[in-house]
Amino acid sequence: MPKFRFKALEDVLAREPKEVVYPSDRVSDYYATNVFSQETMRAYLPDEAYKSVISSINEGTRLERSMANQVASSMKDWSLTKGATHYTHWFQPLTGATAEKHDSFFTPISGGRAIEKFDGENLVQQEPDASSFPNGGIRNTFEARGYTAWDPTSPAFVIGKTLCIPTVFIAYTGESLDYKMPLLKALNAVDKAATSVCQYFDKDITKVNASLGWEQEYFLVDKALYNARPDIMMTGRALVGHSPAKGQQLDDHYFGSIPERAVAFMKEYEIEALQLGIPVTTRHNEVAPNQFECAPMYEETNLANDHNLLLMDLMEKVARKHDFRILYHEKPFGGLNGSGKHNNWSLSTNTGVNLLAPGKNPKTNLRFLTFFVNTIKAIYDNADVLRASIASAGNDHRLGANEAPPAIMSVFIGSQLTQMLDNLEKSVKAGKMTPEDKTELKLSIGKIPQILLDNTDRNRTSPFAFTGNKFEFRAVGSTANCANSMIALNVIVAKQLNDFKKAVDLRIGSGLKKDEAILQELQKLIKESKAIRFEGNGYGDDWVKEAAKRGLSNLRDTPRALKVMTQKSTKKLYADLEVLSEIEIDARYEIELENYILKLQIESRTLGDIAQNHVIPAGIKYQNILIENVKGFYDVFGKSTAAKMAETQVQMLEELAGHINGIREKSQKMLDERKKANKIEGSEKKALAYCDKVKPYFDEVKYHSDKLELLIDDEMWPLPKLRELLFTR
Repeated sequence: MPKFRFKALEDVLAREPKEVVYPSDRVSDYYATNVFSQETMRAYLPDEAYKSVISSINEGTRLERSMANQVASSMKDWSLTKGATHYTHWFQPLTGATAEKHDSFFTPISGGRAIEKFDGENLVQQEPDASSFPNGGIRNTFEARGYTAWDPTSPAFVIGKTLCIPTVFIAYTGESLDYKMPLLKALNAVDKAATSVCQYFDKDITKVNASLGWEQEYFLVDKALYNARPDIMMTGRALVGHSPAKGQQLDDHYFGSIPERAVAFMKEYEIEALQLGIPVTTRHNEVAPNQFECAPMYEETNLANDHNLLLMDLMEKVARKHDFRILYHEKPFGGLNGSGKHNNWSLSTNTGVNLLAPGKNPKTNLRFLTFFVNTIKAIYDNADVLRASIASAGNDHRLGANEAPPAIMSVFIGSQLTQMLDNLEKSVKAGKMTPEDKTELKLSIGKIPQILLDNTDRNRTSPFAFTGNKFEFRAVGSTANCANSMIALNVIVAKQLNDFKKAVDLRIGSGLKKDEAILQELQKLIKESKAIRFEGNGYGDDWVKEAAKRGLSNLRDTPRALKVMTQKSTKKLYADLEVLSEIEIDARYEIELENYILKLQIESRTLGDIAQNHVIPAGIKYQNILIENVKGFYDVFGKSTAAKMAETQVQMLEELAGHINGIREKSQKMLDERKKANKIEGSEKKALAYCDKVKPYFDEVKYHSDKLELLIDDEMWPLPKLRELLFTR
């Protein structure tokens, strides 16, 4: 066995779980202690300043400069009690990761002395170098100016010795260069649209918040084995490696006893997360070996998204302390379940009502049906927009594989709700309704809570499933920024609710009573969106054919999925709601394509390196050993006897040569196609070339490499095998 591989395995087997000490026996004692929460603000701020901040949070009012100075001073004083020495504007550029630049509170003054200083100007606005972040052509590379601006709706927090202030990131010319700014705009759009519709049912409803509960899946691998796998280090996934005899087929890992080292890691990141106000409550083994999941309580979408990004970064840091590396890639190991980030979404009011939860009487259930049906219609009309929001190189490997939903967007609501919508579609009559019609409908609508008590089983192959009081968007990838899908979802729902309001008002204006107008419009929407509803197996070929008959798109890869962003209807959708301008849409399209190209380019280069510098040399080395073995037979036994005795070795030599040549040939073709693709002008054509011409060789090189892995002496194989990565604790 190679020394590095033996040492790596030896290191893993020698590891013990690290001891984790809880700050207190009760989470409530240390929850959000590192957050500049409203409660903390009340303690540190004068009343006037506190009320100004709350008004800014709840109503979006501008914070006066004098108040900003008071907030900054109080924020600094509080963070100093937590040991902070620096502050940073924490933002979400279009790189897929968060960004931060730390500045010290330390300020020299006269007399050789110094003070800690932080004023309103530092709090409200900063100026990082915008040219170094993706901008999709909005700026020239020599135009560097960009701004980060404080988002008061997401509280500041302290990590280590740094005060972190959540901010938006915009160009000097005003365009958004991040995920947070358009998310805030999308949430504002759905708030206005949903509140307007809520007025039909309850005049006390003056605000609607979109809530998000994410479920984060991930893999853990030991750092020693990780460091010995250049493909996993460079790309986040195993580009080669034969599947182990035992994978996930016994389902014995799912919800099983969590390995001790993994538990210690989970305990430590949970403690830090809870201190940062991230309400993580769930942890468990996932289906694949060494795969796990964590999930928090529901929060307002903007805050939930910030918390997800913060936790992902936190988990990576804590994993290193426990000699792990964390893999967020959507498909790190072929043949095993990939990792997603299920986005559970709903709408709630300032009166405490979940608009996607049935009520206790026909009136509240009509409100439920209104938002339920409008959401389905929004998905039907904008399925491709939603598909584009979850498109990525990593997610292309996951969608439609094992437990992940397919690339075809559909909605699952269960057989009983399906039956109810079908009945409602047929029962509502045009024109004014008779008292008997109204009574019959009220009786039917009043049964919804009873129906949902015994709703049908969840459909794991559905991209967008109703689960009792929320919709679960299961197609989001594990590496994704939730904001991307939440921007799209809230925008399309806002647009649909606005259309619904206009249509209902027209019906009322023509003489119908409010309830009749609502029901008749719902009936129309149910009919129009019926094709998007699907209750069956999303993996079957029959669904692909059926979806095509229904007119549903099957956008299997990222370049084709992203193409919808260039359509006039998409640009109008975002522009009309003032979420993204046409310039910003075009920029994001370019950035997404460029990101896709670069990821495939990195994977291709890494695979070529592994093939040429690791796998082929190992194959040739073992080939030489077999050749010497065969020569020995001939030297000792002579030609006629040796030919029979060395038959197995000769056959192995032929197989080895075939696979070595196969790797060499396919790697060279992959390189040639990559060179051709790199010469192509225009991101769209280049992305398609990488997708259609370069990427197919990945599986072919892997095939020959995996066959060699089974032929070559185990001690000579130069890479940790998947059985070691997945089953060595």
